[in-house]
Parts: sequence; C-alpha cells; structure tokens
Amino acid sequence: QVQLVESGGGLVQAGDSLRLSCAVSGRTFGSPIMGWFRQTPGKEREIVAAIYRGSNVTYYKDSVEGRFTVSTDSARNIVYLQMNSLKSEDTAVYYCATGNVDDWEKQAPNYWGQGTQVTVSS
Repeated sequence: QVQLVESGGGLVQAGDSLRLSCAVSGRTFGSPIMGWFRQTPGKEREIVAAIYRGSNVTYYKDSVEGRFTVSTDSARNIVYLQMNSLKSEDTAVYYCATGNVDDWEKQAPNYWGQGTQVTVSS
C-alpha cells in the first residue's frame, strides 16, 4: 500500500512564496514519477509539475514554468513543490501523486494524496 501525505498549503498574498511537501511511504517500486496536480471548482484536475526519480527529468505546466520548482529528497522519499511569485490564478487544491509513465500520460497516476488548499489573495 502506497500512502502520500501532503503539507504546506495555506493563504498567501500575490507575489509570495509557498512550499508544498509530500511524504511518500509504502511500496513505490514501479511508480517512478512523482509530482503535483491541482484542481479548482468546476474545472478538471491538471498537471502542474512532475519529476522522474533517478534521472530528475522534470515537466512543468506552461503557466508555472520559471515560478515553480519540483524536486525530491530521495533518501526520505519526499517530493516538494516550491512555488514563487504566486498569482491569484494559482489558487487551487494541490494533490501529490505518484505512478508509472503510462499512468501519468493519461493524467491518472495510481496513487494520490488527500490534497492541500493553496489560496492566493490579490
């Protein structure tokens, strides 16, 4: 059983920074990609950023590239999302996820966290 526990969400002002953390436990072999989705009411969940463990190859949604950084602490099995220069449109529930390549390509990783709210006031 794989478990993901997120932390670090909150209320900030536009231009501020926030770091999300996601601790992953359990049998993660076969789930080499870790990353973050977000969702706002009435909209579909969208990929924000992802990282391939081992090679550290990353992917970012266009609107966050240059402002957000995804990284991992392999020893502790934690994935981070550093968010800088936050904008009101970044307001969403952010979900940590992990899975294999095929699952991520379908935007349907096998394992998900419970979500953490990020609210950016303008």
